[in-house]
Amino acid sequence: MRNINTVSANDDWTIDVAFDDGVKRRFDVKPLLDCEAFEPLRNLGTFKSICNRGYYVEWINEIDLSADTLYLDGVSLGNA
Repeated sequence: MRNINTVSANDDWTIDVAFDDGVKRRFDVKPLLDCEAFEPLRNLGTFKSICNRGYYVEWINEIDLSADTLYLDGVSLGNA
């Protein structure tokens, strides 16, 4: 199981994630903003309130994305 070491939200609705295996990925949340569950994240302040929960990231209202989703669907930023 993958573990998230660090996560940061960017102004363009992407998140940068560093995993415990040294891999870094960028995940684009923009396509999800049209889904009702992700609508609150259209507010940049809310989007930037992301919390690292180890095996997933979470925002308000229990909006979350799993580490596997971020790892598999994210774009490589290289290794640490």
